[in-house]
Parts: sequence; C-alpha cells; structure tokens
Amino acid sequence: MPHAEKGLAVGLFGGSFNPAHAGHALVAEIALRRLALDQLWWMVTPGNPLKSARELAPLAERLRLSEQIARNPKFKVTAFEASHYVRFTADTLALVKARNPGVDFVWIMGADSLRDFHRWQRWRQIVMTFPIAVIDRPGATLSFLSSVVAKTFDYARVDEGDAPRLARMKAPAWTFIHGPRSSLSSTAIRKMAQG
Repeated sequence: MPHAEKGLAVGLFGGSFNPAHAGHALVAEIALRRLALDQLWWMVTPGNPLKSARELAPLAERLRLSEQIARNPKFKVTAFEASHYVRFTADTLALVKARNPGVDFVWIMGADSLRDFHRWQRWRQIVMTFPIAVIDRPGATLSFLSSVVAKTFDYARVDEGDAPRLARMKAPAWTFIHGPRSSLSSTAIRKMAQG
C-alpha cells in the first residue's frame, strides 16, 4: 500500500486496467486536478467479480502497462489488494481506512461504472466509507442520473463546484465531474488485439 501522510487528500482509482490506456490516464488527471488531490492511488485489482476472468491479463502485465500510462509523479500505481487477498471494493476501502488514519480519501469511478454500481457487493457500505467522485465517460453523462445509486443518495450529491473540498467531506458525499472524455475502452482494445 502506498504511503500517505496525515492531512493529505488522496484519490483511490481502482480497476482491472485490462489493459490500461490513455482514457484511464485522462480520468486520473481530471480527478487529480478537479479534486485538488495530493496523490492518486492507481489500484490495479487482481480481478473483478462481475467480469470474466478468462479475458483478464496477468496482474504483473496489467501493473506494468499501468505504470507506463500513469506518468504523473502524484500517481502511485499499486496492486496491494492482491497481497492482502482482498476481492471486494468494500473490503479494500475498509483496509485503506484502517491503515491510514488522518488521511482524507475520495473514491474515484467512471460514470460508466455508476450504472451497475448497485450490483457491487455491499455498495451502500462503499458509499458510506469515503466520498465519491464520478468522472464523466462517453455515453454515460445522462444515464448516471437514473442509476440506483444516484437516486438512493441524491440527498448526498455535492455541487461540482465544490469538488476541491470533496475529500475533506464526511461520507456520504458524491459529485459528478464533467470534462474532456476519451472514447477508448479496454474492451474495445482487447477486441482489436484479438483480430
């Protein structure tokens, strides 16, 4: 797990990154800037319980590609979930919170993930652990409003203009951040590589 001093604002950006691409880097850069973060942990997961493991490249390969893409010195590429045998995001966030008292975290996710977020194990616990920044993705700008999570936690939505303060807020708190969008997707890249 990367090191973070007390008082820092740190973004948690998790995913399969299968493979990592410029679209991921764009989301991370937008989050870093708009949320006024001191660090962003680029967390390469061992696997996604909601996705097929057959198409998943080895963790070492996904980690290597992520390190090539995540060039900003404030990015900390890590795969600590594998060494802690953590499978679900709720467990990851509980571990991060327990190991880092005094650090202000915000969970970062693409708007495309928000659509199915209510299918994640203990999704309500995730929302109640750290504030969440949802970053705009192509085709997901409007659908995020109709998501189960957005409707359930509508009362906790923070104005986008307050995004720089989000990491310091008590959960539940979330915002939607508009910005430049990349049409790249890991799924499309894998399909192109297969021929």
